[in-house]
Amino acid sequence: MGILDGKRILVAGVTMDSSIGFATARVAQEQGATVLISNFGRALNITKRIAKRLPVEPAVLELDVTDEAHLAALPDAVREHVDGLDGVVHSIAYGNPATLLGGNFMEGPWPDVAQALQVSAYSLKALAQACKPLMGPGGSIVGLTFDATVAWPAYDWMGVAKAGLESCSRYLARDLGPDGIRCNLVAAGPLKTLAAKAIPGFEDLESAWKDRAPLGWDESDHTPTAKAVVALLSDFFPATSGEIVHVDGGFHAMGM
Repeated sequence: MGILDGKRILVAGVTMDSSIGFATARVAQEQGATVLISNFGRALNITKRIAKRLPVEPAVLELDVTDEAHLAALPDAVREHVDGLDGVVHSIAYGNPATLLGGNFMEGPWPDVAQALQVSAYSLKALAQACKPLMGPGGSIVGLTFDATVAWPAYDWMGVAKAGLESCSRYLARDLGPDGIRCNLVAAGPLKTLAAKAIPGFEDLESAWKDRAPLGWDESDHTPTAKAVVALLSDFFPATSGEIVHVDGGFHAMGM
């Protein structure tokens, strides 16, 4: 018996098997869920290949969360495989590393900033709205953030986008709560992912975690973060919404 037995879960934004989304899909399957995953464009073929590495090969949907046609078609695409959703995972973010990261905050051009905000923050609302017809009381939406309460070295406009994501999650908790749908985020410490490789100076964050996280931190281990996401998807947090759960070895609670 797993804590997601009988649950139908969509994990949106799975590209590589080194991603948090992939780890979440794996743990969700291990806990009894029927899982669907999504991606779009040139990355879709990569997703279809790595889907075979999960315990059970899931259906792979094409979904660009910035494309209104894709969002409108999502409920019917999901219903081709399952009759509804109990949980949705938002594992989606993008910011042009050449213009928005690595010390480029003051020079970040608005078109690139706008794209980062749409893909990394607004898309949580867009995905929730698209999936709402498939969900009922007890449903759970979980997104992934990187603590946006402080300014990090090199993270720049992605930090602003994550702050928007965190605020968006709280407003979704407010507006979806009357329908019995929860919305929460998991704030992970720095993990080795495809996205992290694109951040100049990311190694400095990794070294800081190793020095200050009281539980220690393994940037190559995605499982603790995936387990937290799965816990929030389960029925074990029925009265928790608008929350940010830190999975960072305790780093966020430490001072100097």
